[in-house]
Parts: sequence; C-alpha cells; structure tokens
Amino acid sequence: MTTTDTATPCVTYSDIYLHPLLDESASPSTRGDRREQAMLRSQAEKLCSGCPLLAQCLSDAVSKYDVSGFVAGTTKRQRQEIRARLGVNVTPDDLDTFAGVNSGRQFDRYEIHRMRMANPDQPLSVIASKVGCSVSTVKRHLRRIEEENGVVRPRTRVTPSPAEIMAVAAEVKAGIARKVEAA
Repeated sequence: MTTTDTATPCVTYSDIYLHPLLDESASPSTRGDRREQAMLRSQAEKLCSGCPLLAQCLSDAVSKYDVSGFVAGTTKRQRQEIRARLGVNVTPDDLDTFAGVNSGRQFDRYEIHRMRMANPDQPLSVIASKVGCSVSTVKRHLRRIEEENGVVRPRTRVTPSPAEIMAVAAEVKAGIARKVEAA
C-alpha cells in the first residue's frame, strides 16, 4: 500500500480544498465562478463524507481549533453555527510564541492575576520575579484578564462528543439547504 492509498481526500485532492473559491473571503462575481464554487463545495463535501476521519476531523475543527477554509465537509460559517448551538468556545491560538514575543515558556495568567489581587501594592516587577518572567509579560497577562472582563477562571465545559458534533452539523447543513431551496 502506498502513501497515497492511505491519504485522506483533503491531502490527495488538495487542489480542490485549497482552491481560492473555497476561501471564506471568496465572493465570485460571475455566474461561471459561482457555478465553479458550488461544484467545488459539492466535490469537497462528497469527498469528506467518505473519509474515515470525518467525525474526528469535524470534532477537532469545532472544539479544538479555529481553522479556516473548508474542513470536514463544513465552511467556517457552518462551524461557527455548530459551536454556537453546542455552546463551544474555541480560544484563538496564542500567536505571541510564533511571533517571538515570548521565550516559549507558558505562564498561567490566572496565577499572575491571583498574585496581583493578593498583593495590589507590590510593583509588577516583584510578581515578574516570582513567576520568572518579564514585567511586560505580567502586564500582557493582566491585560488579557481585563479583556475577559475580569474573569478569573474560564468556565470549563465538557467537550461535546464527535457524535454530538456530527448530529448538530447535520442540522446546520440541513437548515442551510432548506434556506437555499426556499430562495
């Protein structure tokens, strides 16, 4: 068995999945482009529906990663609707590490916030030295807590099962199909 025999459709037919017309920002202006976009979506959906990794792929795309493009037979907008119905919030990736803003070490911003609340009169440099980071890192984490409206701990929620996600995805797709037929 060769590598291509075991590859998923999105790998084997990457020209379909990476086509510019499947991008969220694609807004075809001609009838031909709209037809091609519909054909590409149909092909991608069909290929995804036969993939043995569909449930896991959709589960990851809904509950773990905020990916863009056409994934697991869904568009980004459909995945947002699935998340909304299931009450799933996906935290955007912390791109600071990739951009070289920090040393790669992860600091618990909730611990930094707790230390600040326990010692409001101490300079931030004291907290930074206790945690082992820079003052700017302490400030960044405190700003993020503030952006979260002072939430001290994120609410933990049980991640929906792949079966639950697949069921809601089917509802979302059926609802969109009904809207298209009605138009």
